[in-house]
Amino acid sequence: MSEQKSWTLKSIAKELGISNATVSNAFNRPDQLSKKRREEILESCQKLGYSGPNKAAQSLRKGQSNIVALVLPDSVEYMISDPVASDFVKGVSSVLEKSNVNLLLFSGASENINAVSDFVDGFICYGSPRNPNLVEQLRTTAKKVVTADFDIDRKASVGIDNEQAAYDISKLAIKSKNDDIAILGLRLLDSNLTCRVYELPDDEGTPSIAHKRLAGYQKAIKEHGAELRNDRIWNIPKSSHEVALIAAREALTSTPRPNVILCMSDLIALAVLQEICAMGLNVPNDIRVVGFDGIDEASRSTPPLTTVHQNSEEKGNMAAELFINRATNAVVIPYHIEIGHTVNSN
Repeated sequence: MSEQKSWTLKSIAKELGISNATVSNAFNRPDQLSKKRREEILESCQKLGYSGPNKAAQSLRKGQSNIVALVLPDSVEYMISDPVASDFVKGVSSVLEKSNVNLLLFSGASENINAVSDFVDGFICYGSPRNPNLVEQLRTTAKKVVTADFDIDRKASVGIDNEQAAYDISKLAIKSKNDDIAILGLRLLDSNLTCRVYELPDDEGTPSIAHKRLAGYQKAIKEHGAELRNDRIWNIPKSSHEVALIAAREALTSTPRPNVILCMSDLIALAVLQEICAMGLNVPNDIRVVGFDGIDEASRSTPPLTTVHQNSEEKGNMAAELFINRATNAVVIPYHIEIGHTVNSN
């Protein structure tokens, strides 16, 4: 037999002197051949270096690849280190694997979903991508799209009621109109700077998660008759301990020092607790702190953190189920408040 550098189904069939269909059946439909005949064909193909029909070409012909691209809001490197995102990915993958569907992680900082669009059955998008161009591409693609924690008018979506959850957790932390309140926000601004927020940009379309949580905080503050000073909101560009510490130190050294700190993630809240401890202050007697997410570290902190548990793994389960079932509805999943020791019980 002659040597050939690159085999196709057609050329390997010609080389073996059999039909294209017989080669295809040997790889894809073993019930169509006797065991002996199939083994002979596969052995000959192996000797020639032919591993079977091109899977990408098969996928294009069938219009199905059994691969779903999970579009993350930021770089893959950052997102896999985030415990909330990790729980979501775990939830998505556990459902897809049961349906023999593979998962491709796609960075929200990328330029174009078209790089993978031809090779996937569709997209699950977790949070609004950092690159705004991807949002429009996801809105207009012909492929199936399910969004989590934001909406692009593709109908299939899953999330929690962020505004109500933020309101509920704030009600536990704020005790009177005399409270001095600080908010450590997460991506309130489209900026990489950790800074005070004196003016929020106008929302175009659907408000972001951060703005919904801020609205919940503001509602609770107003109901208590308290005042949120215009220098008491911080923008933190990403949910990481090191970046959050910068805002925590600035807030805790403000004059007067706030006695209530509302944090838009547990990682931010844990950084605040560390700094409060380093200053020799007491939680909750001197300062009351609440978080948002319900990560495992929150329950193990000293003291245990009061936070919103948003059931991220369940959210991932639901996103995957919506995709597999080709659903077109929006699903709001429940959250619950985990009561720790960072607010007064009375």
